[in-house]
Amino acid sequence: MKRNIIKIDEEKCNGCGQCVTGCPEGAIQMINGKARLVSENYCDGLGACIGDCPVGAISVEEREATPYSEALVMENMIRQGEDVVRKHLEHLLEHKEMELYDEAIDILAAKGFNIEPETPPQPEHHHESHSQDRGCPGSMNRVLQKNIGPLKKSETPAGFSRLNQWPVKLKLLSPDSPVFSGGVDLLVSADCAPYASGNFHEEFLNGRIMLTFCPKLDPYIDEYREKLAAILTNHDIKSITIARMEVPCCGGVTALVQEALKRSGKNIPVELQIVKIV
Repeated sequence: MKRNIIKIDEEKCNGCGQCVTGCPEGAIQMINGKARLVSENYCDGLGACIGDCPVGAISVEEREATPYSEALVMENMIRQGEDVVRKHLEHLLEHKEMELYDEAIDILAAKGFNIEPETPPQPEHHHESHSQDRGCPGSMNRVLQKNIGPLKKSETPAGFSRLNQWPVKLKLLSPDSPVFSGGVDLLVSADCAPYASGNFHEEFLNGRIMLTFCPKLDPYIDEYREKLAAILTNHDIKSITIARMEVPCCGGVTALVQEALKRSGKNIPVELQIVKIV
């Protein structure tokens, strides 16, 4: 399968070994004085080890790799003790990998272990609806309350942002987020579109709630489809505007919206806007 996985630049690696301790999953080992990725099954591709490398020898790439196995990781870490397991659980929570977290907890319970992170998830946690509202404070879903509804250009100063909510990445937005309340016009945008359109805020973002992702590079398309379907099903979405690039791979944005709309069973008007490269 094609997924995110770490890449180690052997020429840059100075053999300090900090990445080994930074990877409780056990995916990295020191061999002949260099860090090596020894098990693709153990690497979740979240890149926690990157922060432990003082020379920038580790990065995350997308390539064909053996699927990550939470079961194998847990088997390996249980042997290393509760502190290692707890660090792994905190790592999953930090990156909002709630499905993997739930799987890890189930594996521990089946083996008779009762190990929890120092700051466990809130009681109302379940896989999708609450997972995006925890973790980094910068990804907390919130309405900005500064320009809800379309505004005329004459009503705002030059350079005024039309952004109505935060965050904008579909990966970080929860279907239960308050940004979708009260009847909204939705903008589903390809990641590149805001950079290619010089008038993006006025033409696309003004008066709309924005969701953005890359249909070619993001490895979460199935999750996105389910999440968007939940948003359309559970909220009063008045319209959907699609902003995608003219390149063929960007057609995945349109396909995802159509599939999510079909799952919702609703008849919501959709407008397609194609942004050209030049």
